[in-house]
Amino acid sequence: MAAGTALQVSLDPSLLAGLSATEARRRLVAGECSVTGYAQALLARADAVEAQVQAWACLDRAFVLAQAEAADRAHARGDIDGPLFGLPVGVKDVIDTADLPTENGTVLHAGRMPRHDAAVIRALRAAGGWVMGKTVTTELATYAPGRTRNPHDPAHTPGGSSSGSAAAVAAGMVPLAIGTQTNGSVIRPASFCGVYGFKPSAGMIPRTGVLTQSPAFDAIGVFGRTLEDVALLAQALAGHDSQDPLTQARATPPLVRLAVADAPVPPRLGWVATPFWDRVEPDAQAAFGALLGKLGGHIAPCELPPTAVDAVTWHRTVMEADIAGSLDRTS
Repeated sequence: MAAGTALQVSLDPSLLAGLSATEARRRLVAGECSVTGYAQALLARADAVEAQVQAWACLDRAFVLAQAEAADRAHARGDIDGPLFGLPVGVKDVIDTADLPTENGTVLHAGRMPRHDAAVIRALRAAGGWVMGKTVTTELATYAPGRTRNPHDPAHTPGGSSSGSAAAVAAGMVPLAIGTQTNGSVIRPASFCGVYGFKPSAGMIPRTGVLTQSPAFDAIGVFGRTLEDVALLAQALAGHDSQDPLTQARATPPLVRLAVADAPVPPRLGWVATPFWDRVEPDAQAAFGALLGKLGGHIAPCELPPTAVDAVTWHRTVMEADIAGSLDRTS
């Protein structure tokens, strides 16, 4: 791209803020725009929508620009560009960051400054990414909702508990974000806010340095605007950490390659209506019906046993007992 065109792109905040993470990284690596210019575009977007969305627990403009300028200097020196080079990431406020407060969404931890980064933050920085800011969580990532609004309709909830992470991506303030899930806290807000959410299998992404609720169910998840974006972030964060017993020393799945590759065989999908299908709104039932019709022969119904209706109660019993024990140990 010619220098004049690059300058024009770097001065178009709406274009930059709207890029997928994958496309933004391509342009940053190619020098078509600077990391600082990209950060400024995202800050401009935050200035325009944050008052309504309220996705951020901590967004420090000087801190954002300092990290972006450091990335530009490293790029100018010819340092190796990592898989997340230049990409800012929103981080749920239950994940420890040594240079920003981690308050767990509660006044009880107001001003808390961790001594060390969580394992996922170390991996994020090692891959060339940087922390845009801390995103709003429900209090202690549990039941009491935070202040975040759904970016598509502020009268509606963004879903919890990773509400700020999903909303910040959906509102165009950051291309990627990290959340946590113990009971639907990644897939729910991703669905409500209309972005991609990925909660990987247990043990893929280490939880060291993250607020513990239920060791049996806690997981790290990611948000992005495209399937390739969530694969990019999840692959960079995956790995073994000796302090998380669920992780193992094994090869990282090639998520990015799999995300962009054609399926080797036609997919066969299962359809589980769940015992609570009657609670789904009629328009949502109709939308799922249209999807099932479109999938045609690629889908098969899956009937659950009658005892499946009790699964929610079983999950809640284990989770809440674990949470009580975890919070008692940290009090």
